[in-house]
Amino acid sequence: MRAIPLKSIAALAAISLLTAGCGQGLLGGASDGDKQAGPIVLGMLIPQSGSEAAIGPYMSNAAQLAIDEINAKGGVLGRKLELKTADDACDAQSASAGANKLVTEGVAVSVGGYCSGATLPTLPIFGKAGIPMIIPAANSQELVDQKLKHVFLINGTGSQQATAAQKWIAKQGGSRVVLMHDNTSYSKDIALRTKELLGAQAVAVEAVTPKESDYSANVTNVLSHKPDFVYWTGYFQEGGLIIRQLRQAGYKGSIMVGDGSVSPKLAEIAGASTAEGVYATMTQTPDTIQGASGWIDAYKKKFGSEPGPYSNQSYDAVRLAAEAITKAGGTDGAKVISALEAMDGFQMFSGPLKFTPEHTLASGGFQILVVKDGAFALQDPLT
Repeated sequence: MRAIPLKSIAALAAISLLTAGCGQGLLGGASDGDKQAGPIVLGMLIPQSGSEAAIGPYMSNAAQLAIDEINAKGGVLGRKLELKTADDACDAQSASAGANKLVTEGVAVSVGGYCSGATLPTLPIFGKAGIPMIIPAANSQELVDQKLKHVFLINGTGSQQATAAQKWIAKQGGSRVVLMHDNTSYSKDIALRTKELLGAQAVAVEAVTPKESDYSANVTNVLSHKPDFVYWTGYFQEGGLIIRQLRQAGYKGSIMVGDGSVSPKLAEIAGASTAEGVYATMTQTPDTIQGASGWIDAYKKKFGSEPGPYSNQSYDAVRLAAEAITKAGGTDGAKVISALEAMDGFQMFSGPLKFTPEHTLASGGFQILVVKDGAFALQDPLT
């Protein structure tokens, strides 16, 4: 989800192609693992440090839960699954190093990817090594626009999120909307796509600098446009501060955040009472999925904590990888990719799976959440 300037991504991607390791390439795949009796290794790049580190455990815990359940039933093709993680710190350089590490560790499928800017430079690394990628969280339209055969997204895309935002703003009667982003590709893409959909209702777009502690100048600019609706498309660290400073400056209108801000940390930073009533565009979270109470209990029993954002998608990424390997009859990358492309009806939390030709979900599944008593709850499924 968090993005890095494209110039940096291009440079890192070029370096990555030279250092990615000795895979057989995207279409050839790496089939050495099929000759071994050892475990089938899945790799997961997640933020384990940095500003988004709170999300990492949700994703890795859920992935491990799926692996444990599959292994308890005999594994995949008579082999156990094993999870190896690497820290991308939501940083392009760290992500490239982590991806190369996972390639050398012999992963068969990548099931990670939270920050889009950290995920983008890993695409050629896994592609060169012939490793399919099932991305559970990162959803910048740039990931789709690469049109890479080995990349599959099981979260809604930026354009789908913008559509959900426009629908909800229309439902709320927003007539003077200011879009705010952090000037990175993920956040800016959603803001500009939403602006295009809103037309004359969008009265301004305000860009902020990430990782600052004072956004009062940006808030002053926003309020000068007399908005009745503000949509922040960046992350919770900055989002919490912006919400607090908007309210402190006297703004009484509606506030909505994008999926990168859906974290318990948002209300902690903004203040629970200040964040009350803030909306969010978001795909499914565990507590908004009908009938997920048993799964939530299993997660809590194993890890002693509640599952959070992108835990259900990470759980499904592992299950989908296992299903594709089974249908492919092994870990050959090209065969696993073909199996993923042919999926039709595989049941996930988001519903029966079928990929579009662009390897995205046919339905984005975005819904509207709202902060109630310091936590996000379902407001409108937008169905």
